[in-house]
Amino acid sequence: MPLCFKDLEVGARAKVLNTKAVEESYRKKLIHMGLIPGTTFEVIRVAPLGDPIEIKLRAFSLSLRRAEAANIEVERL
Repeated sequence: MPLCFKDLEVGARAKVLNTKAVEESYRKKLIHMGLIPGTTFEVIRVAPLGDPIEIKLRAFSLSLRRAEAANIEVERL
């Protein structure tokens, strides 16, 4: 069952299923950051107020706003 990226807790590992961003340009931005279907990642930390969320994918860390994370459908590993 697909989850929303923003609902994962620290330490969770997941795989990107789909980027369902409304605008094509924003979807392309997510792809350029490495969030393509099939990519696995781990949630490293969440800021005290819940925004942003830091993840580790491939060989780098990436921080996303909660609103951006809401556009990414994932599967928990």
